[in-house]
Amino acid sequence: MALRTGDHSQAATNGLKEKVLTLDTMNPCVRKVEYAVRGPIVLRALELEQELRQGVKKPFTEVIRANIGDAQAMGQTPITFLRQVLALCVHPDLLNSPHFPDDAKRRAERILQACGGHSLGAYSISSGTQLIREDVARYIERRDGGIPADPNNIFLSTGASDAIVTLLKLLVAGEGGTRTGVLIPIPQYPLYSAALAELNAVQVDYYLDEERAWALDVAELRRALLQARDHCRPRALCIINPGNPTGQVQTRECIEAVIRFAFEEGLFLLADEVLAGAPAGRGRRAAARAPVTHPAVARPPVQVYQDNVYAEGSQFHSFKKVLTEMGPPYATRQELASFHSVSKGYMGECGFRGGYVEVVNMDAAVQQQMQKLRSVRLCPPTPGQVLLDVAVSPPAPSDPSFAQFQAERRAVLAELAAKAKLTEQVFNEAPGIRCNPVQGAMYSFPRVQLPPRAVQRAQELGLAPDMFFCLRLLEETGICVVPGSGFGQREGTYHFRMTILPPMEKLRPLLETLSQFHAKFTREYS
Repeated sequence: MALRTGDHSQAATNGLKEKVLTLDTMNPCVRKVEYAVRGPIVLRALELEQELRQGVKKPFTEVIRANIGDAQAMGQTPITFLRQVLALCVHPDLLNSPHFPDDAKRRAERILQACGGHSLGAYSISSGTQLIREDVARYIERRDGGIPADPNNIFLSTGASDAIVTLLKLLVAGEGGTRTGVLIPIPQYPLYSAALAELNAVQVDYYLDEERAWALDVAELRRALLQARDHCRPRALCIINPGNPTGQVQTRECIEAVIRFAFEEGLFLLADEVLAGAPAGRGRRAAARAPVTHPAVARPPVQVYQDNVYAEGSQFHSFKKVLTEMGPPYATRQELASFHSVSKGYMGECGFRGGYVEVVNMDAAVQQQMQKLRSVRLCPPTPGQVLLDVAVSPPAPSDPSFAQFQAERRAVLAELAAKAKLTEQVFNEAPGIRCNPVQGAMYSFPRVQLPPRAVQRAQELGLAPDMFFCLRLLEETGICVVPGSGFGQREGTYHFRMTILPPMEKLRPLLETLSQFHAKFTREYS
């Protein structure tokens, strides 16, 4: 043993000491994680940007990052009232400034009163500031036409992604054939595949129907579930509505069918409703600090909450609302978690990482475990909590900021709707590209035809065919989109995801350039 120790010491002295952490010794689950939205093609885009700054000549003058739903990075202007309240909370001395409206000052003072030491720099409780959770509960009640929401069932989070991973951690258990399986849509948002790989859970794919505008079919859910039961124990079903990357909006009838399926099969429902948007501008209620309680369900006129829904005939329905209105046994027994954030929609405040999850019919003991898990992370970022509070309770019609807030919000949403329509139109006029209607959200997921020789060349390079196409597109035009293989797609089909967020003056040329490149690419490999 002494000799071995001496040998190791000599090796260390000679600089031969092996590293403790290597690719072979690291967590193997982490090695399996992939996240296409920020994957190799984005790294190449960053390199190209650096080369352009260094004066390297390219066939384009800028890289247009249409790969990620980062609204403000693409030029979307922040909503003034949100930023005013946040600025006042971060630097309370501004409360004495004449340059801020009175309603923004009142809102900031109200939030600061609920913070430890009346400072945004203090930790909040792990589930999020109580006052803000109460405001979120009031928003949910307004959104769902008077159906109660309990702030004790609401957990604020570091964006929606943080809450999604927390729920998956609670759900994952077992080994071998008893490992937890989670049904996720294909195409899917890569957060799910990445998180499931990291947690060593089983990803169970169900395919959306591209021929029916990415519709969800319960028969397909049943096929996926039955096949999965041969090798894992499916315990959860994830629905993304509006779709990411596909942009479809589920009908109420579809949501009811999904809830019945989950109930019958004993599946926990995960409703990713991040891209649905926030309130359509209805003012907040009185700022009571007491817990929100509802001895009876009042049913005021239903408000329309579908900021991120554009297509005629499409309407957003929350899973919580549909579940409750279905009545027992679904309303009283079906477990549900629904996720939201301030990153998308007219807010577009991605970097502040504000979000929440509401749990319904969760076992009380498990909810305590969830609270424990959240406490390990201390608390969500308080600036994100502030923005969430303002988003769920915007200025009332009697407030000084109401007119400007409404005008800014409507301008953003009107432009998003116009961009959605333009994207569908331009792509569908291009031979070899097919784009379903962008019913909601901020993404399109066009299907592209690739010649057999291009597919063969991609295979020779060790690339997925649509990755090969997207890399060539980036190198020749500066347009950065994400290949469909990063989201999942049916065998033999090829897609890419792009945001509709670039300014209109850039979006049309981008769409036309992309279509022209596809035509050139097709000729080259035909």
